[in-house]
Amino acid sequence: MRIFKFGGASVKDPQSVRNVAEIIKHQHGTGPLVVVLSAMGKTTNALELLCAMFMDRNKPAMMEIFDQLKASHLQVAQGLFTDPGHPVFSVLEQSFYKLYYYITEEPGNNYNYEYDRIVSTGEMVSTQILSAYLKEIGLHNYLFNAPKLVITDANFRDARVDWIMSTRNIREKLLPFLTKEDLPPLVITQGFIGGTTQGFTTTLGREGSDFTAAIIAYALDASEVVIWKDVPGLLNADPKILPNTVLLNNISYQEAIELAYYGATVIHPKTLKPLLSKNIPLRVKSFEQPNKEGSLINQNETKDHLVPSFIFKYNQVLVSIFPMDFSFIAEENLSRIFADFARHGVRMNLMQNSAISFSVCFDRDKIKTPALLKDLKKNFHVKHNSNLELITVRHYGKVNIDELVKGREVLMEQKSRTTLQLVVKNETSGPCK
Repeated sequence: MRIFKFGGASVKDPQSVRNVAEIIKHQHGTGPLVVVLSAMGKTTNALELLCAMFMDRNKPAMMEIFDQLKASHLQVAQGLFTDPGHPVFSVLEQSFYKLYYYITEEPGNNYNYEYDRIVSTGEMVSTQILSAYLKEIGLHNYLFNAPKLVITDANFRDARVDWIMSTRNIREKLLPFLTKEDLPPLVITQGFIGGTTQGFTTTLGREGSDFTAAIIAYALDASEVVIWKDVPGLLNADPKILPNTVLLNNISYQEAIELAYYGATVIHPKTLKPLLSKNIPLRVKSFEQPNKEGSLINQNETKDHLVPSFIFKYNQVLVSIFPMDFSFIAEENLSRIFADFARHGVRMNLMQNSAISFSVCFDRDKIKTPALLKDLKKNFHVKHNSNLELITVRHYGKVNIDELVKGREVLMEQKSRTTLQLVVKNETSGPCK
């Protein structure tokens, strides 16, 4: 049994959906298959903007985005189904009416809750289109809604999985269909989203569709997970940033976890741990070149150190925190600082302390960052810079750092045996405040 996950770029238009269907059709005869699908194209970004307009009560802007989203999905469906009376159009109308009805109500005070209710629509409609098209070309499949499979807590926008309940749910709901003997079974479900036992929809964090594939693989003891991307596999850098990238043919779970932790965007940071625990291989392949092998992640560590990997994170904030009485940064201060970060759900990308200061680099969030800074200032002197860049280099031994920095000011540097991290200013960096 295998798990396939397709990202948004793979289903951005009718031709892309046909290509995904061809990949699935080619693999369909080889055994039970579960397909996890993301929202189409840039749908998630548009729904995030719609959510922001909803919270701001900007109805004209909100409705403009809604109309564009609905039209774009109907356009994809019209490119796939020649019959205007096909049932998929009624299903899509219902999904968008449900969203329309919701956003015409007054928003609540919990942005994260509203986000999950709105943004999850993207995955729902993409799976409805793909499932219907697969049936149209003769691939019978079963469509299951992920909130009924992946059970989480109510930590909206970054929900934590209840592994016991999710495993039981996935087994009970999917195995009866995946063990049918008449035809190779095919199941479709959404990535990125889950649900609470009370019936509330949650999301697993941006790029959480990879994580969904790993959760299902873990529950079903899958033989392999394949993540289909618009790149040939795992590259040692983003080709949009650095030329002459190198394909990592085979790396270990541990190396992939390190790369994901530091911000490599090909694999979601949470994806690898459940696969590692059951030794389930993860392959990253190109949906544009499906016959190529791609990259394999398994227990093999022999090639981990051969090629340096570069990870670039933008829109970073660097905060330096000082005790108000200029005393030493001690355990009591650190405990209070970590508590503030945990309470606001802000993950530290890099930290460093001196005798009287503690500095932290993290991703800027328009909601969380101002609230965090406000709380820190209640007990400490705080200085911060924004719009910075965090550069991480794994296996940096032969790397020309000066060429990487290109003369820019380095605000923080940290080096271990295998990893170098630099926080640097760029053209848009603001002054220290």
